[in-house]
Amino acid sequence: MKHAKLLVVNCVKRVSKSFSTSPFSLQRHYKILVVGAGSGGCSIAHKFSSKLKAGHVGIIEPSNDHFYQPMWTLVGAGMANLANSGKKMSKVIPKKADWLQTKAMAFDPDKCIVTLETGEQVHYDYLVMATGLQLNYDKIKGLPEGFNTDPSLCSVYDYNFVQKTLPAIQNFKGGNAIFTLPNTPIKCSGAPQQIMYLADEMWTEIGIRDKANIYYNSSLPVIFYVQKYADTLLQVLDRRSITVNYMRNLIEVKTYTREAIFQKLDSPREETESFKYDFLHVTPPMSTPDPVRESPLVDSTGFVDVDKETLQHVKYPNIFALGDCSNVPTSKTSAAAATQGGYLEKNLNAVMNGKQPFAKYDGYSSCPVITSRGKCILVEFNYDCLPLETFPFNQAKERRSMYLLKKNIIPQIYWHMMLRGLWNGPKFLRKVMHLGMDGPEKDYTHSKDIKGTN
Repeated sequence: MKHAKLLVVNCVKRVSKSFSTSPFSLQRHYKILVVGAGSGGCSIAHKFSSKLKAGHVGIIEPSNDHFYQPMWTLVGAGMANLANSGKKMSKVIPKKADWLQTKAMAFDPDKCIVTLETGEQVHYDYLVMATGLQLNYDKIKGLPEGFNTDPSLCSVYDYNFVQKTLPAIQNFKGGNAIFTLPNTPIKCSGAPQQIMYLADEMWTEIGIRDKANIYYNSSLPVIFYVQKYADTLLQVLDRRSITVNYMRNLIEVKTYTREAIFQKLDSPREETESFKYDFLHVTPPMSTPDPVRESPLVDSTGFVDVDKETLQHVKYPNIFALGDCSNVPTSKTSAAAATQGGYLEKNLNAVMNGKQPFAKYDGYSSCPVITSRGKCILVEFNYDCLPLETFPFNQAKERRSMYLLKKNIIPQIYWHMMLRGLWNGPKFLRKVMHLGMDGPEKDYTHSKDIKGTN
């Protein structure tokens, strides 16, 4: 902790010495600098803006709009309006925080400096990384330009491409329909399956399902890493006659011949396999933004290197991270970011007061998986891939109540509580529902043998 205090003191000294030499009239210095105004960044900025004076918290975020992206699966299936999925960034960023509407381009954690796209160097005492992920469609040969020429190509992960999804589903007349999952960590890992189940339901309703061959080509060896939920999903796949091809990673799309080329990850000779497609939903490879991935803050995988329990950087004690950009080994969901926010707040407060971080995040993450219009399973689990369910009933069962929770209630919690720093996940609710018990279910264990994705 002495190292943390010394680092902050040195940062402040550097700032005071730099005023006269800076090309800017006055270099900005924040007690807390948050990089990224997604769900995690907004939540943390609100938490600390309410504690500190105006101007003590800065947020680096270039976007004009903030989107609740879990809704885009419903948009792609024609069950929600795209316009209702977003708000102006100015409406969700705390008023007491300074909004630096530009990109963070470089990080110097030894000097406590973040360099902006404008060239300005912003100084901080404490840094919170919440940049989220960038979509790397360009890592797939033939994309993203293929989306402009082939109407059967779509993706619910991009603002523009999600608008192609419903027309592509509606215009499908039969043949091969392929849904992909890449070999990188992704946000909202249940979305590729959800849009597949909803498309299958739509094709059944219009009477062309018997003309369709639906494939789920996943880079993973399993359908879900938590056995309890994998069992249900395998039943859904079997009931829907959907073929799953494991260890298949999309590397090229040939729109002129409508071929999708997949790398066979279980092949020692890097063999490929070609699929003809009449409909193709692409989940892109993802990574942290380039400036983050090229910074000294990341581990060998390119994600911000933090202690998985305290969320404090393993090398720089005045830096924390939460959400998708961190290397904590759990699914990248807004539910995980919300829960992490509560632990990060406690630990950053402790460090700011000269104490050791003490709150330990258990890896809680959640992903409501819609299996049809009106049915959903509520997936909740911890670092050990054990179910950590909020409600006192079997959440692996497809339920209408969980669908209504996903569609109507969770978005309200997101906009009105999480983004304002008022929601740290359902731990308290879980204790109440389970009469004070808060542990994971012990009768379901992690199994590499399950055909199960996480």
